[in-house]
Amino acid sequence: MKKYLKYLFTCLSAAVFITASSPTKSSEEWRTDYKKALEQAVVERKKVLLNFTGSDWCRWCIRFKEEVFDRPEFVQFAKKHLVLVRVDFPRSGSLPRRLLEQNERLRKEYRVREFPTFVLLDCNGKKLRERVGYMEGGATEMGRWIHLLPSHCKASGSGRHKIEG
Repeated sequence: MKKYLKYLFTCLSAAVFITASSPTKSSEEWRTDYKKALEQAVVERKKVLLNFTGSDWCRWCIRFKEEVFDRPEFVQFAKKHLVLVRVDFPRSGSLPRRLLEQNERLRKEYRVREFPTFVLLDCNGKKLRERVGYMEGGATEMGRWIHLLPSHCKASGSGRHKIEG
């Protein structure tokens, strides 16, 4: 019995250690509905980060997600400062038609031609900056890129940004 308990304790300890050191799955932090994300940004006075990605085929998108977006440091930073929006173009075709149409309108509106592309908006939907391609320096560089802009966001009007299409 003592041997069994020791074995069980060792297994549980290993599981806790592995879980604690593994990346955080941040999928619950990412929105897919652009309009709702802007509404949330107005209420919370946060910037919006659009992540144009090919989640199931773009190797640089997948790498950046693992190295930055899934890291606990980024998840905590984003909770305080950003509303995250995944604008995905998977090859598996697993997205609902409404979402595919929205993502295509956003791709055209922001003239996205390469993945990954990151677009930072203020809470009113005004484009602040854009970055195309894999970002060397990972989370540190992403943090610098976001923090170079004023942190406050003043809501104006309805907080809605019209999408043509």
